[in-house]
Amino acid sequence: MKLKLNISTCPNDTFMFDALVHGRIDTEGLAFDLHLADIEELNQAALHGEPDLTKLSYAVMPQLLGHYKILHSGSALGRGNGPLLVSRHRLYPDELHDATVAIPGEHTTANRLLSLLYPQVQRKRVYLFSDIAEAILSEECDAGVLIHEGRFTYREKGLQQVVDLGCEWERQTGLPLPLGAIAVSTRLDLAVQQQVDRVVRRSVEYAFAHPEASADFVRHYAQEMSEEVTRRHIDLFVNPYSIDLGAEGKEAVCRLLTCNEEVFV
Repeated sequence: MKLKLNISTCPNDTFMFDALVHGRIDTEGLAFDLHLADIEELNQAALHGEPDLTKLSYAVMPQLLGHYKILHSGSALGRGNGPLLVSRHRLYPDELHDATVAIPGEHTTANRLLSLLYPQVQRKRVYLFSDIAEAILSEECDAGVLIHEGRFTYREKGLQQVVDLGCEWERQTGLPLPLGAIAVSTRLDLAVQQQVDRVVRRSVEYAFAHPEASADFVRHYAQEMSEEVTRRHIDLFVNPYSIDLGAEGKEAVCRLLTCNEEVFV
């Protein structure tokens, strides 16, 4: 059976899915038609029901209930890895009601988190995540929410942190922050969904056991990142929650999405 697989070009995804895509593990007879894109494009594709298996923002899941279910493996979830709200000039959280803020997509977890923690932010503009720093530097926006490698490079560009949204979430909830999920279409039989979950877990476990195996695949899609930033990216976003959400990971997801465990395979 061939399944349409959508993942992002970010190092955490290419690192985790390399073994699955390149046949380094037992896929139990499954084959995959791979498509890589920006996270907001992936969210939109899922909203149209296109992929069988996809990376998406946790924040978009409430709109996909009944159409997709979250796998236990493959998530980007953890502590100290949340989006950063940054600005060019000194800006304090209590001044955000007057600010124009760049976001990496309406359906992203970054935007949901900003809305939950700072509902006073009303003026938002959507940009490709990699263009947000420039939107702030050019003063198109007063501030912006950085995700992915942006959190590692913003100081080099002359930007400063307003607030770490992930740390604020952890302070208020005591839970890790769910960022990106791997979800499977409910068009597939439950047995196939469970098969996919096993295969993805096998791929993530292989990545941990053989981190050098994915180097070329990761580098191909991270050409603008230094090796140091790429490694820091993987180390931050790929962790034990990526192998299995576990009870705490599921609790964090349900808290963020105000849902129950029926959302999982």
